[in-house]
Amino acid sequence: MMLKPKIPLNENTRIKTIRSLKLLDSAPEERFDRLTRLAKRMIGVPICLVSMVDVNRQWFKSAQGLAVPETPRDISFCGHAILGDELFIVPNTLNDERFADNPLVLDDPNIRFYAGYPLKVTNGSKIGTLCIIDREPREFSDEDYALLKDLAAMAEQEIAAIQLASLDELTLISNRRGFNALAQHSLNLCKRTNNNIELLFFDLDDFKQ
Repeated sequence: MMLKPKIPLNENTRIKTIRSLKLLDSAPEERFDRLTRLAKRMIGVPICLVSMVDVNRQWFKSAQGLAVPETPRDISFCGHAILGDELFIVPNTLNDERFADNPLVLDDPNIRFYAGYPLKVTNGSKIGTLCIIDREPREFSDEDYALLKDLAAMAEQEIAAIQLASLDELTLISNRRGFNALAQHSLNLCKRTNNNIELLFFDLDDFKQ
């Protein structure tokens, strides 16, 4: 029977880290789309994703060759990939009892090959993957492995840049850019869940003193 991915030991910290990045449900960004386009073209696969593994779903920050924005975590391959530190690879899903009856294998997108590299942030949390998918079984060469690892490292650098660019270095409170990203993320989330949103504003006099 299909094997659901286990929950990492640091799950609470991992989820808090993902939420702090404000990437979930955010708009597509060229910095990530560029990496998935490169991997798709250079390795020669129909699908490449930058995925974020949330509490109950995997959400795609960048997707080449796949139309859906997310899938359930219980059936995700990336949920398995974030449990390790190195490449997670399934050469032929039909020959792997963990995935042979997975809905993503039996139905669209008909996954036969998967390779995912976990994306790690500064506190060690693995928030998602850079992964490639094929609809045919295939072998994965050393060159393919090196390329995917390099592109994953670039994705990690982009995520680190987001962290640095959105926080004040002294207080570690969101700066203007971070606030705008947080506000837009909150608006998008409330719109998606049909909830209201409120803003509380403080004006601090003589803050430096």
